[in-house]
Amino acid sequence: MSSPLELLAAKAEAALAAEDNVPSPCVSVCRMTADRSLCQGCYRTLDELRAWSGASDGYKRSVWRQVLLRSGLVRAPQA
Repeated sequence: MSSPLELLAAKAEAALAAEDNVPSPCVSVCRMTADRSLCQGCYRTLDELRAWSGASDGYKRSVWRQVLLRSGLVRAPQA
């Protein structure tokens, strides 16, 4: 069985390459952290979760980039 992080990683490449209909990072692990700052499955904030269904594909790709940083799947570029 795959971990939520493995599922997220598997979805990431296709999501970032999508020109339209960018798929959700949801991996069906819908639990918030204790401080309610992030979903433990997809690493989105409550605001990002609320906005997703009506958001533009550009916004969705930017959320995906943040998700990858928050999850540790991608490192922030060094200055």
